[in-house]
Amino acid sequence: MAGLAESVRNVWKIEELRRRILYTIGLLLIYRLGAFVTLPGVDASQLAAINAQSDSSNNLLGMLDMFVGGAFSAAGIFALGIMPYITASIIIQLMGAVVPYFQKLQREGEEGRRKITQLTRYGTILVTALQSIGYAINLQYGATGSAIVIGSTFFMVSTVIVLTSGTMFVMWLGERITESGIGNGISLIIMIGIIAFLPQSLFNELELSGNMFIFLLEIAVFGLVTAGVVMVTQGMRRIPVQYAKRVVGRKVYGGSTQYLPIKVNAAGVMPIIFAQSIMFVPATFATLFPGSPFMQQLGLFFTDISSWGYSSVFFVICVFFTYFYTAIAVNPREMADTMKRQGGFIPGIRPGKQTSEFIDNILTRITLPGSIFLGFVAILPAFAIMFGVTQGFAQFFGGTSLLIIVGVTLDTLKQVESHLLMRHYDGFMKSGRIRGRS
Repeated sequence: MAGLAESVRNVWKIEELRRRILYTIGLLLIYRLGAFVTLPGVDASQLAAINAQSDSSNNLLGMLDMFVGGAFSAAGIFALGIMPYITASIIIQLMGAVVPYFQKLQREGEEGRRKITQLTRYGTILVTALQSIGYAINLQYGATGSAIVIGSTFFMVSTVIVLTSGTMFVMWLGERITESGIGNGISLIIMIGIIAFLPQSLFNELELSGNMFIFLLEIAVFGLVTAGVVMVTQGMRRIPVQYAKRVVGRKVYGGSTQYLPIKVNAAGVMPIIFAQSIMFVPATFATLFPGSPFMQQLGLFFTDISSWGYSSVFFVICVFFTYFYTAIAVNPREMADTMKRQGGFIPGIRPGKQTSEFIDNILTRITLPGSIFLGFVAILPAFAIMFGVTQGFAQFFGGTSLLIIVGVTLDTLKQVESHLLMRHYDGFMKSGRIRGRS
C-alpha cells in the first residue's frame, strides 16, 4: 500500500503528467455535465416522472443509457454519446477490407489515416442524423410524448441538429483527450458513462437482495470474473527471436535472444464495443416504425439481454470481431519483414514468408480461446440474471461494461506508468509491469 501511495505522489511530481491528468478530468466533467442538459422542447421534470413509472431495463432505452451515463433517458444533448462514431468506424473498417479505395488509403501511412479519419467524421454525421430521427420519433410517439411541449416539426428539426452537434462535440472531446490528455479519449468517454451507474446499481442490489451474505458472495464472484478478464487481457505468448551478431567498427551488436509478444486478446476492448454497436443498429432502426409489430419484435430481440437468442447472436458477433480486429491490428507479414531487416529470426524458422506464416498460425491459435472467453464474458450478464442478480448490477457482472472498464483502465494505467518509467520513477508494480492493451 505504501508503494502505491508513493507511485501516486510521483505522478503529481511530474508536471506534464499532472497537467494531462487534470486536462482529461476537466473534459470528462464537461461530458458528464452535458448529460443533464435537456433537449429544447422537453419538460425535464415530466420526463423524469414518466421514466420513474416505466421499466426500461429490457429495451433500447436501458441499453443505451448504460453507455451514455443516463443522458438517453433524460433526453440530454449528449443522448447518443459517442456510439454513432463507433458505428461509423466499424463501417469504414469493414469497407477497408473489401473496397480497393479504402485499402489504398490504409497503405498510404499517415496521410491515408488522416483521410480515413475525415471520412469517419462525415460518416458519424450521417449515422447520428439517422439515429437522432429515430430518437425524436421515439420521444414524440412513445410513452414520453406528453413531455414534449413544442410543435412536432420544430422538435424534430431541433432534435436532429442538437443531437448531431452534441455527438460531434463529444467526438472532439475524445480526440482532445487522446492528443493532450492521458488514455484513449473515446474509450474513456464510454467508460465514464458506464461507471456513473455503478454506485446506484450496487445500492439497488443490496436493497433488493436483503441478504448481506448473498450480496458479499456476488461481490466475490464479481471479483473473480474481473480477475479472469484482467488475466486474459494481460496474457500473451512470447516467441523467441534470435538476432545475429554484427560487427560495426570495434563494436559487436546483436547475438542476443529477445521475445516477440503475441497477446491472447490482441484486439483489446474494441471487438466488444463494435459488437454492441452492431446490436444497437436493428434496435435503433426499429424505433423508426413504432406502429409495426414486426419492428417492435425485432427491437425487443436485439435489446433483451436475458434471452438466449440475443446472447447467441452477441456471442457470435464478439468472436467474429475479435478475429476481424486482430487481423487489422496485427500484421504478421510486416512483423516478419521488420524482423528480417533487423537481422532477427525465429529459431528453426526461415526468415520471410515462413516466419510470417508461423506468426499467423500462432496468432490464429491463441486468438481462438481469447475470442471464446471474450464472447462468454459478453453474455455473462444473462446468466447472472438467471441466478437472481438485478438487471442493473448484472450489466457490471460481466458483459460489455466489465470488459470496457478493465480494458480502458489497464490502457490508461499503462500510459501513466510509461510516463513514470521514462522519468526514472518506479511504476505501480515493483515486480513486473502493467502491459495493458497494445
